[in-house]
Amino acid sequence: MPLLSVVLPVYRVQAYLRECLDSILEQAFTDVEVIAVDDCSPDHSGAILDEYASRDERVKVVHLDHNVGLGEARNAGMKHVTGEFVWFIDSDDWIAPGALAAVADRLIAADPDVLMVDYAKVWWNNNSRRSKFSSLVRSENLPRVFTLAEHPNMIRVFHVAWNKIYRRRFLLDNEITYPTGLYEDVPVGYPVLILADRMAVLDRVCIYYRQRRRGAITSTPGRRHFEVFGQYDLLFQHLDKIGERAEPFRALVFGRMLYQCLLVLENRERVAKGDRREFFGALTDAYRRHLPRGGYQPPGGTEGRRQRVAASGSYALWRILWFALTLAGAGRSWAGRAQRTVRLRSRLRMLYYRFQVRRPIDPQLAVFSAYWGKGYECNPRAVYEKMGELAPGVRGVWEVKPGAEGTMPPGVATVTMGTLEHYRTMARAKYLVTNVNFGGWVIKRRDAVHLSTNHGTPVKAMGVDQLKFPAGIQGMNMNWLLKRCDRWTYSVSPNAYTTEVWERAYPCDYETLETGYPRNDRLATATPADVQAARERLGLQPGQVAVAYLPTYRDYEFGSDALLNVERFIDRMPAETVLLVRVHHFDRSHVSGTHPRVIDLGGYPSVEDIYLAADALITDYSSVMFDYAVLDRPLAIYAADWKKYKANRGAYLDVFTEGPGVAARTESELVDLFVSGEVFGETAAATRKVFRDRFCYLDDGHAAERVVRRVFLNEPARALTDAGAVPPVHTEQLQELRSVIDDSQPVDPSAAEDETDIAEEPSAVVGR
Repeated sequence: MPLLSVVLPVYRVQAYLRECLDSILEQAFTDVEVIAVDDCSPDHSGAILDEYASRDERVKVVHLDHNVGLGEARNAGMKHVTGEFVWFIDSDDWIAPGALAAVADRLIAADPDVLMVDYAKVWWNNNSRRSKFSSLVRSENLPRVFTLAEHPNMIRVFHVAWNKIYRRRFLLDNEITYPTGLYEDVPVGYPVLILADRMAVLDRVCIYYRQRRRGAITSTPGRRHFEVFGQYDLLFQHLDKIGERAEPFRALVFGRMLYQCLLVLENRERVAKGDRREFFGALTDAYRRHLPRGGYQPPGGTEGRRQRVAASGSYALWRILWFALTLAGAGRSWAGRAQRTVRLRSRLRMLYYRFQVRRPIDPQLAVFSAYWGKGYECNPRAVYEKMGELAPGVRGVWEVKPGAEGTMPPGVATVTMGTLEHYRTMARAKYLVTNVNFGGWVIKRRDAVHLSTNHGTPVKAMGVDQLKFPAGIQGMNMNWLLKRCDRWTYSVSPNAYTTEVWERAYPCDYETLETGYPRNDRLATATPADVQAARERLGLQPGQVAVAYLPTYRDYEFGSDALLNVERFIDRMPAETVLLVRVHHFDRSHVSGTHPRVIDLGGYPSVEDIYLAADALITDYSSVMFDYAVLDRPLAIYAADWKKYKANRGAYLDVFTEGPGVAARTESELVDLFVSGEVFGETAAATRKVFRDRFCYLDDGHAAERVVRRVFLNEPARALTDAGAVPPVHTEQLQELRSVIDDSQPVDPSAAEDETDIAEEPSAVVGR
């Protein structure tokens, strides 16, 4: 029997679930079991739980056949608990490092019925704030164990489930279960404190309470927030059942009810404007219904004034008070907004755009853009072409930068960015499709559809995850980025892994289209004739072996020495080998035009041609590895600055243990992999298969069709996997393959990580 059982209800948290599970399972304290309850989650959460359970016997998964809500999910998990103590954790939060050991020590030392711990709120922008728990504990001068009767002020501890650890026997003996509905913590949080004979505290932050920017029910306006009154009705029924032991605390609980319900009312993210009068009336009714028989004395100050207004039943008086309390802050906000509006409207073109926005929307007009108007490419191109087949009634127009009009294929309509025609088109189009983001001035019209196709499977940290790595942000305004992402109606994802990342990195209200990337349809359906045509377009000769080198951009530094010395590398390759070099479009610091066997393709418009023409690929942390893997050709990762990159830019994957094919830290190792033929060997192919199974399972040539049918024809996207299924990660198989590589190619631990010198070795024929 473990000392501690963690009950983890899970519903639509695929973006955060791994962080939560890792925070528990990777701690030094291991005498813990995790009872994870899949509350019929419609995303990949259930499969993620199964993945963890398959590799850690401490994880037990309970799959519910229908959604029951947080309270009932906790009850379902409780039936499987075997530990002496139980901790209910919300699956989008996470446990602080070392917290399990600290909790275990306090449980053993105090032997409590209830142990209360501290927490910190953490917002999407990484701002955090510790709760008032610590100041409350210190002001009470608490002994090791105590009762609520001895320290009644502890009723002010936040009434949620996850900041308390309970003795399992205590919960069972008192028949404590959670109710259904929102605010389910209310009828439990106060009675457990009243009933406990032994309470203890741990004055340490043990939980990080995630404040989600979007998606949390507590920050979603709606009628469900009226459920708080039903939960308080149930709470006072429980107090009646407890009897005399609860009477000394009834007024305290009544005050907490007023405090919480007023917070809900005054939160614009909970009670909609049209419901506020009704909610206030319900609060007044609750006040009169639960007013203690001995009366109630409101506290002093602002809180007391708020509560007295609630008791009065005057909605008009509450409106005046609320306005007075918020006037100063709102005034500053309005002033800043007015100044921005004046600056914006001083621009005649913006005035013209805003005039056009007020005109009727064109339901058959779609604007396409790739890389901020760079040209005709990537996912938008694939969607545009498939739209022409399946939705020919929709007219597609591409926005392009001035001077780029001549690069577009014949018959493709364009509009030049910055012209009046451009502003008019952007204002009137129903559909706006891009693989990056449209300018901040673009307004999301009520009936418009914005499709973000994105342009890569992420290896490096993206969106709000970049806030943890300030060296790579380079002055980015994350708040403005997310405001642009708020316009998305749909976001395209190539696989379940990316869906998890996007939902966490871009916490906005959009529908994820997990369809595969449309641009990879061309790779999935390529024929030998397509490959030959691509090679001819690049000027490759018969018999030449083409190796593509496509590195990513180091946004924390320029001219990085971590890039491959292409001339030195190609000199060590056989004479028939040609290196195709295409650096990131943000990086022009490493281009060679002098070596006869190095072809600079930095300005070449189609990366897909390079994929098709290349017999093998070398990259580092670029998303090109996922695209090229569709072709199932040899792949090598050259990661000379891996530690520096992880520290400055952040990474979701370990390219040495989770990457495709083979990996090298130095140029010498990279040359060895090619000279020995290992990059083309069976072990590399097996590792590549694991990678493809995990990331490329949707690349069947129909991704663009799925997107077009959902966006332009309003049909459901046709999923290729079962609902909620995640392709197997094959963790053990991958580790076994990596161990084979490690055994066959031992790495000298003394080798410098950023080594660029290549040992003088005889060349060998590069196999295919």
